[in-house]
Amino acid sequence: MSPKDYYKILGVEKSASAEEIKKAFRKLAHKYHPDKGGDEAKFKEANEAYQVLSDEKKRAEYDTYGTVGGAGGQGGGFSGFEGFGGQGFGDIDLNDIFGDLFGGGRQQARRGRDISIDMQLSFSESIFGVTRDVFVTKTSRCDVCHGTGAKPGSASKTCKECNGKGRVQEMKRSFLGTISQVRECHTCGGTGKIPDEKCTNCKGHGVLRKEEKIAIKIPAGIQNGEMVRLTGAGEAIQNGTPGDLYVRIHVEPHSVFKREGSNLIMPLSVKLTDAILGVEYPIETLDGTIMVKVPKGVSSGEILRVREKGVPIDSKRRGDLLIKIEVKTPTKLSRKTEKLIEELRAEGL
Repeated sequence: MSPKDYYKILGVEKSASAEEIKKAFRKLAHKYHPDKGGDEAKFKEANEAYQVLSDEKKRAEYDTYGTVGGAGGQGGGFSGFEGFGGQGFGDIDLNDIFGDLFGGGRQQARRGRDISIDMQLSFSESIFGVTRDVFVTKTSRCDVCHGTGAKPGSASKTCKECNGKGRVQEMKRSFLGTISQVRECHTCGGTGKIPDEKCTNCKGHGVLRKEEKIAIKIPAGIQNGEMVRLTGAGEAIQNGTPGDLYVRIHVEPHSVFKREGSNLIMPLSVKLTDAILGVEYPIETLDGTIMVKVPKGVSSGEILRVREKGVPIDSKRRGDLLIKIEVKTPTKLSRKTEKLIEELRAEGL
């Protein structure tokens, strides 16, 4: 059987440095790992190549004889997977490679749970924005110990469980052998310290459940169904980052106005005579009463535009108010009115 080309298997040159070899193996391990749906045979082949080339003595022997462990033994020093805690992987950081597969690896930042609430707004509040105070019952940081769990002024001692490191190493069995993974120390919560005296307010937890008043600023122009996110206003967690608070907005419909993008639309019922002769109408807008001039000869369905009376776009600009004209046609006429209309028709109007 011809010897395997370990350099070719890892995709590196024979002059590759130890770091380049490690990087190449890391890449292949991610690609071919069986738990990720990869090729188990290629994974084992890459591991075999790495065990030889990452070891200075084995690599020198392989470069000289093309084998390891003597002329008769291709990879004679290789005994399958020696376990992640053994020497089979050299000094590579397996937590960096397999952490996402087995729950170990780089320590994830502790983060509290996100929470959500619903908020009802009037149409006007949704257009101009509003600040609301709400009371939310949630897990919050202790105001006495500021989240440390220690009685203010008390000393602390090194955690015996993790020897002050804040993390402990655990061994897990897998089809590859024994896997070493690191997790946060549950005894000290990752701090490496244990307070001599616990906070009497939170009983040493650093957090406690309570009702908290939160000011929520709703931006101008928010629409029904949108969410407002308050970073860090969610559930707190000891020695970690609080989650976020999400506010789902529900906007009450208006009896007159409808929204279309940054514009507001409203109907205006106009008498036939006013449509013919023109008139000024008082209009009640969200900003107050304004006078709108209806031009002579306006038709039903025409749109009158009032600038800058719509939805705020930014601190300097607003959309427009669009007034849709509806000309009312009288259904009952007096004899005098009928006679006048007959005269108008005679004139071709």
